[in-house]
Amino acid sequence: MCGICGELRFDGRAPDQNALKRMSEHLARRGPDASGEYLDGPVALGHRRLAVIDLSERAAQPMVDSANGLALVFNGTIYNYPQLREQLRALGHCFVSDGDTEVILRAYVEWGEDCTIRLQGMFAFAIWDSKRQQLFMARDRFGIKPLYYSVTQGAVRFASNSQALLAAGDVETGIDPVALHHHLTLHAVVPAPRTLLRGLRKLPPAHSLTFQADRRRKSRRYWKLDALTHPGQMSEWEWIEATHEALKRAVRKRLEIADVPVGLLLSGGLDSSLLVALLAEAGCTELLTFSVGFEDEPEEKGNEFEYSDPVARMYDTDHHRFTIPNSEVLARLPEAVDNMAEPMVGQDAVAFYLLGERVSEQVKVVQSGQGADEVFGGYFWYPQMQAAPGSDIERFSRLYFDRDHAEMQRTIAPRFHGVDYTTPRVTAGLAESGAERFINRVLAFDVTTLIVDDPVKRVDNMTMAWGLEARVPFLDQELVELVACMPPEVKLRSGGKHPLKVIARGLLPDAVIDRPKGYFPVPSLKYVRGKALDFMRGVLDSRACLERGLFQRSYVEKLLENPDSSHTPILGNKLWHLALLEFWLQRNVDKSL
Repeated sequence: MCGICGELRFDGRAPDQNALKRMSEHLARRGPDASGEYLDGPVALGHRRLAVIDLSERAAQPMVDSANGLALVFNGTIYNYPQLREQLRALGHCFVSDGDTEVILRAYVEWGEDCTIRLQGMFAFAIWDSKRQQLFMARDRFGIKPLYYSVTQGAVRFASNSQALLAAGDVETGIDPVALHHHLTLHAVVPAPRTLLRGLRKLPPAHSLTFQADRRRKSRRYWKLDALTHPGQMSEWEWIEATHEALKRAVRKRLEIADVPVGLLLSGGLDSSLLVALLAEAGCTELLTFSVGFEDEPEEKGNEFEYSDPVARMYDTDHHRFTIPNSEVLARLPEAVDNMAEPMVGQDAVAFYLLGERVSEQVKVVQSGQGADEVFGGYFWYPQMQAAPGSDIERFSRLYFDRDHAEMQRTIAPRFHGVDYTTPRVTAGLAESGAERFINRVLAFDVTTLIVDDPVKRVDNMTMAWGLEARVPFLDQELVELVACMPPEVKLRSGGKHPLKVIARGLLPDAVIDRPKGYFPVPSLKYVRGKALDFMRGVLDSRACLERGLFQRSYVEKLLENPDSSHTPILGNKLWHLALLEFWLQRNVDKSL
């Protein structure tokens, strides 16, 4: 797990080494263990290392294969690298290191751009091929690892976060109106390749992108989720048994593929609690678990310790509990926003940031339960969508969109007005998987598009800000491909996530299994009052916000008058959404100018 960056010149000039240095400096928190650079003609590569697999210098990056004219920078973990290593050895390849990085290099030598098809895990990497004079970049199937890029007249630059590219310079920072529409409709999700900034793009999940030194480029999608029901009938019990086996394999891989201890973020919900039980099944006897809580508000408790503590006791984990005062949430919020590659309105972003700080003092790697709700239909809006009348987009938008197009026009300044960009994008996304059943179409779109920016990006950014690698077994390729084809009624039974609840019975306390769906609680950012309200008012009334003119003042003032009266259909606070977007622009874009 690391931070990567680089530049390929198209204009015959040498790469800007100062720009590479600035990019690398902005990635230092992702890889605190070592750094490296590589220069060759029109290309420069930079790397910041978090040593997790093969801790020796032999696995240092950029990794160079002089014989084949290759250089690689890689961020992530390849869970099937031992099997690929043996396969490549049988084909005549020799290895000088023991990790997964060199396996990617050898796989590229053997299979070229098709190497991505064989990689199972989370990854973003770039390979400079000097013989072909091309830069080959690729991102994992579910976008767990980020990869941003910026193209100018003279070069393409890439990096693990937007801050690195902004620090390098030459990024057009004007707001992309299409992305703005997506952002304010899909609770801060901007589907790839767009971002809020016109000059900043991100590689879509399951895609590769090749740039030639003469500026030609080629984009390729190497994988697509099959959500079609397979021929032959499986009983409900057979589906659950197959799920249990796939999940055990997913958890075991993420435990065993590491040369450092692996902990677990234990929220107290079903998903992370089940991971504890499955890790115990996999033979882990000295598990480190971590929970975080906040101060209560009148409407909501700020922690779920009553659920996480019994699970920790049940499996005798080495449990660490952190309670964070609300005053620290606001005080540390600027730091968290500085580490967001894009604005994230999920209230638990700052929670993950503060938890990551404490966990990174104990371990370098943790498993986390993100993805279970999107794979297994765990959110309250899925059954509501299932029961709703109308077309796919009508059922989806009524229960998911933060605001419809008419409200969007009242929200943003007239110069950003345009057509409804989001509805056709989501309509196409829902149809893409070809699934016969509506909810399976929704879940396929969610797990391949929406989840990438919320919550997967949130977890990566907030943990990697502390050099902490988060692994997400519920987004294991084999598991997702299996469950995508499961009949919706099996997933939605028992109020959602029925297979997980059946698997958990007897492994976890009934109170954890049967409790209502919970969310990572940060109530001070959900129920806006006091200092939190003062903070948001200060951001939205600031000179920078007024001069930017992104929002219509009448809409902002209405929200400020009644900050707790305007929530989205999925219970996000609309005032917080606007304040966070503006604050991110001030902290990241304005500072780079």
